[in-house]
Amino acid sequence: MLDGITDVAAAKAIGAAIAIGLGALGPGIGIGMAVRGAMDAIGRNPEAAGDVRTTMIIGAALAEAVAIYAFVIAIIIAFVV
Repeated sequence: MLDGITDVAAAKAIGAAIAIGLGALGPGIGIGMAVRGAMDAIGRNPEAAGDVRTTMIIGAALAEAVAIYAFVIAIIIAFVV
């Protein structure tokens, strides 16, 4: 059943999984905290909802970029190295 899997292939698979798993953990937590903070701010001051929403979306996009970098690293580990 596992005849075609070598140590190198297993290390690549584990490395790619760890890269994307840990790389997505931080941005996921960060985006959640940002949305929570934005919702608190909008709840306290509804007139500033537009500015708060814009700033939150920019921050979420920057945090999501980190997850995309981790995904690229995982793809490189899986297919190039």
